[in-house]
Order: sequence, then C-alpha cells, then structure tokens
Amino acid sequence: MGSPGLMNRNNGQRLGITEPISLGGPTEYDVIKTHELEKYLRDAGLYESQEEAVGREEVLGRLDQIVKIWVKTISRAKGLNEQLVHEANAKIFTFGSYRLGVHGPGADIDTLCVGPRHATREEDFFGELYRMLSEMPEVKELQPVPDAYVPVMRFKFNGVSIDLLYAKLSLWVIPEDLDISQDSILQNADEQTVRSLNGCRVTDQILRLVPNIQNFRTTLRCMRLWAKRRGVYSNVAGFLGGINWALLVARICQLYPNALPNMLVSRFFRVYTQWRWPNPVMLCAIEEGSLGLQVWDPRRNPKDRFHLMPIITPAYPSMNSSYNVSSSTLRIMSEEFQRGSEICEAMEASKADWDTIFEPYPFFEAYKNYLQIDITAENADDLRKWKGWVESRLRQLTLKIERHTFYMLQCHPHPGDFSDSSRSFHCCFFMGLQRKQGVPASEGEQFDIRRTVEEFKHNVNMYTLWKPGMEIHVSHVKRRNIPNFVFPSGIRPSRPSNVTWDSRRSSELKVSGPVQDNSCEGKAVSNGVDDGSKRKRVDDNVETNLRSAKCLAAEPPSVGEVHEGSPPVSSCSIKDDNMDTHRLVESIREEPENDIPDSLRNMKNPVEVSFQNSQADGSARCNPLNLAPSAVADTTSSKEVEKLAIEKIMSGPYVAHQASPEELDELENDFEYGNQAKDFRGSMKGSPIESSTANAAVAVPVLSANGSCSSSGLYSNGTLEELEPMELAAPLLNVTPAPVVQRKPLIRLSFTSLAKATEKSS
Repeated sequence: MGSPGLMNRNNGQRLGITEPISLGGPTEYDVIKTHELEKYLRDAGLYESQEEAVGREEVLGRLDQIVKIWVKTISRAKGLNEQLVHEANAKIFTFGSYRLGVHGPGADIDTLCVGPRHATREEDFFGELYRMLSEMPEVKELQPVPDAYVPVMRFKFNGVSIDLLYAKLSLWVIPEDLDISQDSILQNADEQTVRSLNGCRVTDQILRLVPNIQNFRTTLRCMRLWAKRRGVYSNVAGFLGGINWALLVARICQLYPNALPNMLVSRFFRVYTQWRWPNPVMLCAIEEGSLGLQVWDPRRNPKDRFHLMPIITPAYPSMNSSYNVSSSTLRIMSEEFQRGSEICEAMEASKADWDTIFEPYPFFEAYKNYLQIDITAENADDLRKWKGWVESRLRQLTLKIERHTFYMLQCHPHPGDFSDSSRSFHCCFFMGLQRKQGVPASEGEQFDIRRTVEEFKHNVNMYTLWKPGMEIHVSHVKRRNIPNFVFPSGIRPSRPSNVTWDSRRSSELKVSGPVQDNSCEGKAVSNGVDDGSKRKRVDDNVETNLRSAKCLAAEPPSVGEVHEGSPPVSSCSIKDDNMDTHRLVESIREEPENDIPDSLRNMKNPVEVSFQNSQADGSARCNPLNLAPSAVADTTSSKEVEKLAIEKIMSGPYVAHQASPEELDELENDFEYGNQAKDFRGSMKGSPIESSTANAAVAVPVLSANGSCSSSGLYSNGTLEELEPMELAAPLLNVTPAPVVQRKPLIRLSFTSLAKATEKSS
C-alpha cells in the first residue's frame, strides 16, 4: 500500500492539466477499507505467485536473447560487414497490464521487439523470426497476424502467452539503453511502427503521470475486476479495454493525489457519474509535436467530432483510445458508474460492502429478448479466425440496429462468448434488446430489423479469409429460451436469483410508491432486475449536464418523414405481399417498460467538443480544495463543492455536428481487421439486400401487455412469466428501400394493435 499524504516522486509538483480537487490525506476509515479491498483482491486471485512471476521474467529474458540472435542472423544474411553484424541489436520492451503491474495469473504479456532499419517487418519479422520460433519446442500455438491494424505475432512460450509487436526504427544500431519515450524515436517511422510503439510509450507515460504508483495499481486492479464482473470490460464490444480503464483511474489519482485506493474508488464513480461526455479525459496537454503526425483534435479532424467518450492517450501522437464506444455502451457504462457511486455512499453508511460493488451483472436475467449470433467452422483453426472476425464486426450490428430504428430499440452486447459442447467448432454471442427507455410504448410497436441483420451477415461474409464451413446464423430468443450452456455448469439458475443490490433497490422503490406517468401507456414496469427509477436518475442527471453544457444535438429525420402519407400510428396497417413471414421472423409481446427520460439515448448525432489545448489560465483550472478529512466525509456541502470542482475541470463547449452515414460507417470499421474485408459498399448494388427484403432476418415487435393502451399501474419483480409471442409478425409495406447512403433508415417501424395483428396472421 502506498504511503499516505505524499505527492511521491514529484516533490509536490502538480500532475495533470488542472489542479487537484483535494489534497486531503486518508482517514482511519480509508486505511481500514483499503486493507479490506486489498484482501478482497488477493482472495479473488488477482495476484500471481512468486513462482509464476519468476517464470515470466525467464521467458522475457529468453525472448530477448532470441531476437538478438535473429537480428545478427539477418544482418549477416544481408551482407553487412562483421563489425555491423557484431553491433546489430534488437531489444524487447513490455507494455499493457504487465508493464503497469496489474496483470493476474495466466495473463498474456504484451511485448514489443525494436529492431534496426535493415530488419523488415514482412520479410524478417514475419519471415525469419517466425521460422525460428516455429522450430523451438517451447513455442506453441504460433499465430502470425501481419494484416492487423497493429501487426502482431501471438504464441505461448513455456506456457506463457505472448503478444509480440515489431517496430523498425531508422537506426542502424539499436542501443541497449534505448529510450523509446523520446519523440525523436518516431522520426521516419512507418505507420505500423508508430502504432506498435504507441502501447509502450503510453504505458510509460501513465506511470510518470500518477502521483503514487502503488495506489494507482491497487485502484486499477479494483476497477478492472469491477468492469469484468459488471460486463463492461471489452474494447471490441464497444465498452472499455485495459488501457482505457488505466487512463480513467490515472486521472482520478491526479485529482486526489494523497488518497488511498478506498477513496480513489469512491471518487472514480463520483467523478465519472458527473462527467459530461464527450468532454475528453486527458492526463496532460495534447502536444502538436514536430513530426507532423496527426493528433486528436475535433476542431480540425472531422472523425474526432463523432467520438462519444474520448479518453486521450498521453504520449505523442495523442489519440482517442475509446473510439469504439457507442451511444448504447456509453448509456450502459453511465448506469454502472451511477450504481457504483450509490454503493460507495452506502458503504460509508455501513449498508454495503466490497462484495456488493463486485456483484456480477445478471445479463441473462436483465432482458426479455436477445439476439443470438451463432458461428461455426470446419476446424479449430478456422473457428479461431472466423470468431475473431465476427467479433470485430458485432459493434456494427449494434450501431446499425439502433440507427435504423431511430434509437428506439437498444442493444446491450455481452462482452464474452459461449460455446455448446455438444456441437463441434461452435461459438455464439448474445445481445440484450429492449425498447428505448423514456418513450411511451405505442400500441403494437414492432421493430423490424430483418434487413439490418441481413446486411450485417452480408458484411461479415465479405471476409477475405473466408472458407467453406464458416457460417453465421442470427436468431431472436426470449429470456426463458436462452440455451443452458451459457450458464455455469450448464444449469439454468432458478428465478429469482439471489438478492442483489439492484433487486433490493428495486424493492425499496416499489414500497415507496409508483412513479407517476400521465402518458397513454400508464405506469411502466421494470425490465428484469434493473432498477428503472435508478436509470431515471442517471438519465436526468446526464440530461441536466447536457443542458448546462448547451449541447445542441441535431435532430434526425422524424418518424413522420419516414411514414409520410401513412395513416395515423394507432391505425396503421402495413402490408407486403412478397414477405416471407416464416424466415427468421419473430415477434415479441412485452409488458410496458418504465417511461423515463434517457438523454444519452436521445443523442442521434455525436457532437464536437472543443478543448483548451495546453491552456493554463484560471478558467481551465480549479483551486485545490484543502479540505480536512472530516469535512470531505459525507456532508452535503462538501459534495456540492466537489461537484463544482468536477464541473470546472471539464473544459470546452459542445458544438452540434451532423454526421453523414458515410462518415459513421467509416468509424465502425475495427482497426485490427481493417484489411480483411472486401469492398462492401461496391458489392451492395444489385445484391439481395438492395433488391428485396424477403430474406432479411429478425422482426421484433414490442406490444403493451394487453394489446391496448393501459392506464393502470403495473409493476414487475422479474419473476412473472412472460406473455407468449405472436405466431406471425404484422405484414409490412412493399416499398423500395432507401439507398444505404441516404439518411433514411433501411427499415421501418410498423405499429398495429394486437387484435389487428392477430386478424392479419390468421
């Protein structure tokens, strides 16, 4: 545990772009709770044994020897004189969780090989070094990925997983004491080298910019475990990955430099619950540099204006590390920040403990409707490649579903994958589906996402390494039909599950009385175990923050524009004589949901944020709050002071910006697999997607509980049996779809009453 009350290594020098919020040291309570947290993390198995730590060091030493032999071998083969061969050198660096000191047992080691100018990536690294490694008995599962956005070679060395990158510098000789933190190291470097160096440079800079490394590490271990338990740890799924969480924690350490991990965890949730995204999180000012490399700047770079949750890397060239975050995943993470903040307050009142904050998110209880994406292949190697590709595309499916339904249907991707042991070479992913919170459920509302799913499948099948046997199937399943293999030991838990923080909060709110709602739908129900009133508070808070920041998000075309000339919603009858209603068409009847505002889900367009680039005037700073520990404890006044301080550290006004579909589609491409897809846009013309909707996939109608506009109060505790789905979806209008490049959605929302739908299907 770090020494309390010390600025550590900086002799009191301020770290970060603003003054700290508080310089207060820990209380006796903080010391006790921090010891409890450290014990909890140890008991959770987050620390490796001394034997494993020594084994990792031996593997890294052996790997360093191998690359030194490799560079001398290729130097001699290229005809260099003996002196240059003797001086030829390569060096291994580490980054990621291992370099930060927060890795756990069995974690892989992110490594970087730095070589001289004559050692090429294609011929020498993926050629000669690959050959050398493949001939070593201690090397297993060797997998080169030369076409990735950051080219990598993956393998296991004596059982230790290694991700090895390569950086070719413009030097003839690599000195043993090379400092890769210097910007000059990037001189004349190619793009792949700049990207490969970025991980090491960012990791080292983070460690330089935190006031107390040990407190940072303990807090980061805590937040990584929390994020994994709550299902928000996954960069590829649109949440946050390891580097993102490290940057968020590092900023909290800067704002509370003398705090122990217990307080840092509490302030983490408090600060990011109040944070007005897309204000960027930055550990230091963004430097322009002298090499002309592009840095994150929404004032000059159009793509940067669409980032919803910018978390900026501190090393040149600074970039947004969280470009994958969508409005849906931002909403989910905001709800989790709010939950964490509430639990930390309850812990201070002795009404909760560390077990409460780390309760796993009950994903398969939280929703009534899910998308199941099954993939299969002919063999294990094909499945591994196919799985990686499909997983990298899933974020596109989430984005397209929400955009094509005007953000009325929301998706929650599960960050993990599952496999059915009864099927060979099989894997599947899941997404939770729900109607947008805060919008009255119109009578017989139906979300037809068949074309969206078909478009997604078409995109996935453009994989350049596709082989026969690589198949993908997307289907809609209700909660009660979730396959058993997703549950531990293949056993479906009895419902309701154990009492959790969320279920207790939901019960308390039900006892306190129903939420008034004057809409036609009447009182709403909570979805699964989620606390609807809690979501309302989250969204009200975000909505207030957005208003105070004067965020003027441009409105997309209204539903009225899409259904121009159609009859009123309550009596809309849409037909399509050519529609095959038996192919992947599924309908859902739900109890009505909580009609609560959700400003994050109202954000139809990302916005541009202007920031003060290295300004240090009074408007960009807040004075340090030298509060005594007793004053910071639990008083309303101190929290208000903190809230004002948090407001002041967020710089830059929001500026509305309208995104075009082309720009957004470009943003959807995942970097790691960016070169492994054929030209999707060019192949759209004349394709089944453009010419017909008959073969598209899933229709998701959302109905009121009795098919009519109810005004009575109805509350669900998550244990009531769901209503049976309709056998057939309501027929759809036979219209020519709008081209992909236009702003109108590819699918339409159809509204009909349950009675009319039943008549049509009979």
